[in-house]
Amino acid sequence: MSATPRTPAIPPTARAWHLISRPHGWPVPSDFALREVEVPQPGPGQVLVRNLYVSVDPYMRGRMSAAKSYAAPYELGEPMQGGAVGRVVASNDEGVEVGDHVLHFLGWREYALVDAKAAVKVDPDLAPLSTYLGVLGMTGLTAYVGLLRIAEFQEGETVFVSGAAGAVGGQVGQIARLKGAARVIGSAGSDEKVKLLIEEYGFDAAFNYKNGSVHEQLKAAAPDGIDVYFDNVGGDQLEAAIGQLNQGGRIAVCGMISIYNSTEPVPGPRNLSRLIQTRGRIEGFLVSDHYDLQPQFVQEVGAWVASGALKYRETVVQGIENTLEAFLGVLRGDNTGKMIVALGD
Repeated sequence: MSATPRTPAIPPTARAWHLISRPHGWPVPSDFALREVEVPQPGPGQVLVRNLYVSVDPYMRGRMSAAKSYAAPYELGEPMQGGAVGRVVASNDEGVEVGDHVLHFLGWREYALVDAKAAVKVDPDLAPLSTYLGVLGMTGLTAYVGLLRIAEFQEGETVFVSGAAGAVGGQVGQIARLKGAARVIGSAGSDEKVKLLIEEYGFDAAFNYKNGSVHEQLKAAAPDGIDVYFDNVGGDQLEAAIGQLNQGGRIAVCGMISIYNSTEPVPGPRNLSRLIQTRGRIEGFLVSDHYDLQPQFVQEVGAWVASGALKYRETVVQGIENTLEAFLGVLRGDNTGKMIVALGD
């Protein structure tokens, strides 16, 4: 099968974001460059995708460092990677046709040359394309896995979620509510987000962690303690959760955004000994280890989204040129729900 000839709609070059120096502390614009790169023809088993939506996520900060981690660092001088959804504009694979929409992990660019076996077909008629990066994508699966498999949530338990107005946190709280939690509590970084958690997402209580002691605010929201803590933030919120943990409580560590840009070692929680008293358990996880749950997740959560039982928000930034600012916004907590960059048609 020969490659699809280049059409006038496919330009010879397009823009892609490159990492040109490794950030020390907070990333700054001079660490990055938006460059014109060649748009190649697909070889055997490859497809060319015009990206329509790209994802920016907190974990990407870790890949900007050269430190050993669970994912390879971004290579200096090369286009960066991340989740993206786009339309196939040229194909050299029998299983993927021009016009198909696919999910892949070569974001931060306008056009992506993708191995067909690494592209997952998605249906824009079943759900908006952007949702495959958020509520029905890796973000949503992260919430599902962390709450139900790692934290082993059970009906009638009390759940606390930090970063609860973010893409993962908001979904964790709603899944807990739909699964019969006795009480769902969330923290967020503004009074507006707190209002969203209670009035739209159905949390029983929420607080602005900037308004005072996290420990005291959590204690007031959960006077009888918590059984599950889903951690997106770390720092004083993790310490407060340990302090309120009930006997046999579980903590699922998804992220620690509060320390991602720290340049010096950060002290750990000062009350870890309480895990002995409560027989508590704390466990970190990566969603990539749990893709076996994806069919179950899509079926259950997809039905909730379709019926309106589970609500979601997206913060959409327009234009490839604004991808870096969108990413920095995620680190600042500017987003409500999933942060997505729309590249247009």
